[in-house]
Amino acid sequence: MLIDFFDETNSVNEEYVKTINELLKFAAKQEGLEDSAEISVTFVNNRMIQELNRNYRQIDQATDVISFALQEQGEGEIMISGDQRPPLTLGDIVISVDKAKEQAKEYQHSLKREYGFLALHGLLHLLGYDHLNKTDEQIMFNKQEELLNAFGLPRE
Repeated sequence: MLIDFFDETNSVNEEYVKTINELLKFAAKQEGLEDSAEISVTFVNNRMIQELNRNYRQIDQATDVISFALQEQGEGEIMISGDQRPPLTLGDIVISVDKAKEQAKEYQHSLKREYGFLALHGLLHLLGYDHLNKTDEQIMFNKQEELLNAFGLPRE
C-alpha cells in the first residue's frame, strides 16, 4: 500500500510516522488489500479537525480522527468495472495531534500506541467498518485490537 503523510503541525516524530506506515501496511495485507492501494494520513491540530468535523459531519467540536472514503459509491454513481482500473485510492485519514496527546495521557499508554490506534481506526473506516450500532461497533473494535496486538502494539 502506498501512504502519503502530511504533518501540518510539524510536530510528529519520524518514529511515529514509521510505525504508522508499517502498521497500516500490515493491516492492509491482513485485510487482503492490493499492494497498489493508496491512502493519505494528515496530522492537524484541534482547530483544523474541528473545522473539518463541522463542515463535513455538522458536528462543531474537535475529534481525534476523521476518514474521508473515496471508494463509497454515491447515489446515481456508476461502478467502475473491467480489467483496466486505476490504482485503488481508498481515501484520507486526518488525525488530531492535540487529541492524540490528550488521549494517550488519559488512557495511560504511549503516544505511539495512540497514533497507531487512530490511524488503524481511520483505515478500518476506509475499508467499510463502522460503529453506528452495537454489533458493528463490536466487530470493528475487535478487529482493531486483533490487528494492533498481531502487529505488536498492544495496550500497555
